[in-house]
Formats: sequence, structure tokens, C-alpha cells
Amino acid sequence: MTAPLTITIADPRHGAALGLLQASHAHLASRYPPEAIFALDPDELASPHIRFLLAQSDGAALGCAALAHMGDYAEIKSMFVTPAARGTGTGAALMHRLEDEARAQNLRCLRLETGDDLYAAHRLYARHGFVVCGPFGSYVAGPHSVFMQKCL
Repeated sequence: MTAPLTITIADPRHGAALGLLQASHAHLASRYPPEAIFALDPDELASPHIRFLLAQSDGAALGCAALAHMGDYAEIKSMFVTPAARGTGTGAALMHRLEDEARAQNLRCLRLETGDDLYAAHRLYARHGFVVCGPFGSYVAGPHSVFMQKCL
């Protein structure tokens, strides 16, 4: 029997959380030019307006995601699931927790920017009710970005 998945608020600057962020950043760097990568560094993810979530099972870190309070909406940042955990429901569990966190903060709109060829991510977001939208915040349209949003 597989150990249950737990999702906790974690410090992105340490331990398993840092390891996941490093893997995520390396993956992005292997696919996109630097100017097309909008990942936050661990210190930025530890800011007071951001909740960083860590998904684990049986002591193994399987995924992470962050919710940034941006005033009138929440932005999903640093969504990453290890290759071994993809297809196991880890991403869906993180999405549910992100929505719960947004609701707890009275934020009724979730937005995100993702890579244009991260098709599994696009499918995950679409399954959770996200639709393609235009750039938001300080983002501008570019060839490697897809913008999505969901109203809660």
C-alpha cells in the first residue's frame, strides 16, 4: 500500500523543497531562453505574500507549488511534479490545495503563466477549469508563454 500524500506549507529555501525548485529551474532552463523563464528564486518564494506548498509521500518530495497574493488575484508559481510522480494525482492534489488557500485569502481569481510546450501542465490546468487568457500583471505576450486563469 502506498503512503498517503501530504501537502504542507514549507520553506522553499531548505531541504526537499529547495531540491524540487532546483529540478524545476533546471528543467525550464533546458527548454527556454533565460528571458522566457519567470521562475522565482527560493528567497522570493519565501516572501510573506506567498504560500509555498510541498507534496510528500512516505518522506519523498513529489511536487511543489506556490500561491502569490497579488492584491485582487492569486498567481500560481513554481508548480512542479517530479517525473516519477506524474500521473499519480500529485498535481491535482496541489491544485485543490492552491484553490483552498486562495479561497481562505478571499481571492476569487487564480492566474498563471506557463511554457508554451508544457502540454501536460496545460491539460492539468484545463481539467481544473483554467482557460487561456491574455497577459496579466507585468507579463507581456511572448512566443514561449501561455497565460491561463480560473475564477473561483
